[in-house]
Amino acid sequence: MAQVIVRNLEIEIKDLLKQRAAQHGWSMEEEVRQILRNAVRATEPPATRLGSQIAQRFADVGLEGPLPEMRQSIDAPPDFGT
Repeated sequence: MAQVIVRNLEIEIKDLLKQRAAQHGWSMEEEVRQILRNAVRATEPPATRLGSQIAQRFADVGLEGPLPEMRQSIDAPPDFGT
């Protein structure tokens, strides 16, 4: 694990961090870790959803129009000759 030292932090900020950590029920050090994790994750691009990934993969295949939605379509059950 890496360590980070923050110098010249204002007393008011330290006190607010301490209060915030107490509200969450963990140490001030853990509070800072959580803040840093959330700040870095907020800058990551959103994950591409599965449908978008499939569309990107087959974009050059030659589909000329949108596909119809298949939600709640009711088809007759197959007849197996019984």
